[in-house]
Amino acid sequence: MGHQAQHATDDTEELLAAHRELWCHALGYVKSMALKCALDLRIPDIIQRCGGSATLGQLLAASEVPASNLGYLRRVMRTLTAMRIFAVVGHGHGPDKADDPADDDATAVSYRLTPASRLLATSDDDDDASKNNLSIHPNISSHVRPKNVSLLFSMAEWMKDEQALSVSLYETVNRKCMWACVEDDAATRACFYESMDADTRLVMQAVIRKCPAVFDDGLTSLVDVGGARGTAAAAVVAAFPHIQKCTVMDLPHIVAEAPAGTGLCFHGGDMFEHIPSADAVMLKWILHDWDDDKCVKIMERCKEAISGKEGRGGKVIIIETVLGSRPDDDATCKETYVLDLQILSFVNGAEREEHEWRRIFLAAGFRDYKITHTRGIPSIIEVFP
Repeated sequence: MGHQAQHATDDTEELLAAHRELWCHALGYVKSMALKCALDLRIPDIIQRCGGSATLGQLLAASEVPASNLGYLRRVMRTLTAMRIFAVVGHGHGPDKADDPADDDATAVSYRLTPASRLLATSDDDDDASKNNLSIHPNISSHVRPKNVSLLFSMAEWMKDEQALSVSLYETVNRKCMWACVEDDAATRACFYESMDADTRLVMQAVIRKCPAVFDDGLTSLVDVGGARGTAAAAVVAAFPHIQKCTVMDLPHIVAEAPAGTGLCFHGGDMFEHIPSADAVMLKWILHDWDDDKCVKIMERCKEAISGKEGRGGKVIIIETVLGSRPDDDATCKETYVLDLQILSFVNGAEREEHEWRRIFLAAGFRDYKITHTRGIPSIIEVFP
């Protein structure tokens, strides 16, 4: 009888743990919306302008939230502190604790930035004109836009459609593909490229610091394919002045909007047709937008571009995610799977496991590759002819 009772207790505990886990997953969108709320209220910038910490009263005043809604703001900040977006200090609370101060302690408690929310602040100090070049505020804001989030509500219906392989979820919902929406609407285009530029500034700093040898390997020329406004290329040239010629290639209408005075060459063209010759070709967050067949075509054009350059670089530098490259319990591993579904919903592309990357490289005629992982989402893949 005692054994049966113990077994029943164990089952109950397991079911309650599963119940908690399912609630956590089902309500994951609440965390995203709490983050969006903080961005909309400019909470990271307010804390930054207050010298690195701010009370609820300061947050209320600067965000124009009525004093009567202090309790609502406190609850949002409590959740975001539990998520480690912010940290709470004061009145005996440790700097890394997510304790919930009582209402009568609210004025004594301050919130400070964590590494995560520092990336959301758009200024470096009290001077609003001093911009934080590593802020990914535009990028994170784009992820929680209602139009982008609402796509996923139709995922099941889209997957039942036999046309899903050729028509993305984004196109099914919006009646035209994402690239057409970006091209046709100036506001959407500006938002998209601000988001990409913000991500690029952070990722390229990490890549250059982690793997300087990737760009310091006898290279004198580089083509950044799909490089848009040249943010990635500019970072490479600034760090490696021996790369004498750096060309940014993108579609003609994108190149036409490229900034002047960067010292970069801009080339309008179609990467499926031709890529200018160089010692190395760089592709950052490009291949995950396309299916395997199109990736093979892009890589074939890359191979033609570096043909005969083996002694002076002669490689393709890919900055992308490699799924399954970390233990399954690693947080980054789980996040890359979520990223894969996001890519699926927008463009029918894919994040890929190493064996899938290998298949593309071999199909395009390459003989070897090397993968270097970072602590974050992207990896650096060097592909050799």
